[in-house]
Amino acid sequence: MVLSISVALCTRNGAQFIEEQLHSIFRQVPPPIEIVLSDDASNDDTVVIARRVAEGFFGTTLRVVENSHPRGVVANFEQATLACTGDLIALSDQDDVWHEGRLLRLAQEFATKPELLLLASDAILIDADGAALGSRLLETLEVSPSELAGVQHGDAFAMLLRRNLMTGATMVFRRSLLKQAVPFPPSWVHDEWLASVAAATGTVDLLAEPLVDYRQHAANQIGARRRSFFSKVSLLLQPREDRNSRLVARASDLVDRLESMPASVEGVHLEGAKGKLAHERARQALPSARFARLRPVFMEARTKGYAKYGRGLIDILRDLLQPAR
Repeated sequence: MVLSISVALCTRNGAQFIEEQLHSIFRQVPPPIEIVLSDDASNDDTVVIARRVAEGFFGTTLRVVENSHPRGVVANFEQATLACTGDLIALSDQDDVWHEGRLLRLAQEFATKPELLLLASDAILIDADGAALGSRLLETLEVSPSELAGVQHGDAFAMLLRRNLMTGATMVFRRSLLKQAVPFPPSWVHDEWLASVAAATGTVDLLAEPLVDYRQHAANQIGARRRSFFSKVSLLLQPREDRNSRLVARASDLVDRLESMPASVEGVHLEGAKGKLAHERARQALPSARFARLRPVFMEARTKGYAKYGRGLIDILRDLLQPAR
């Protein structure tokens, strides 16, 4: 069975890079049936350049949706994906470069694995001029061998309850996933949400091979940066309230969504989501005084909450050290 592929390409003042990215998409074999370009109120020539580039290629339709006012990254990607008509949807940033053969490689995975809902890959990090930065995306995100193996061996949902491992710029998913994933809740980033819902309702995989040049530059809305030791320490010393409230909201939205579609979700996944919510609520309720947190943090660690639903020792130290406002 040949699966048709749509590309959901979101732009916002991307005139500097959009031509190179579009060339890399149009030249894919097989080509996508369409590129849905959802422009978030650009005030440069992004859309003009995109239409000009499209005139030189045949076989792929460029459809442009222009927002008169900025909707933001998450809402813009939701809009783009809903406008797609292909069996598969490939997410695309405006400033990356796809490797030759990328769509063929990913489409083959979906063709041979009917249970596969979402697939992501590694990427090579490049700078604004397209020069390789000497590192890969999964390395920069510090994805461990055990995390990668967990995803690849069918335990993706448990891995994603701890932290996100998937990046939208490398992601392709079946359009049928949107039935469960839409609307995207504002508490989540679109790619993290799609991966979590896919893992709860089907199979997710992560390829360790790089299929995209993932550009890092000053204007990135979402990027990948390897944190230095000192930046990691500074995060441990930032006030905790905003982050904890956001994590509770995310976990609550996930539980609500999974509970709304019980026939599609394995019981173990729903219980895992509820456990994540209870863990984040326990962290949010920690006392303001650091010394008073010792006992509840110890109890949460003893019941494996930090190991199941977070980054273990890193989150324990965060909860013990972060100041209250």
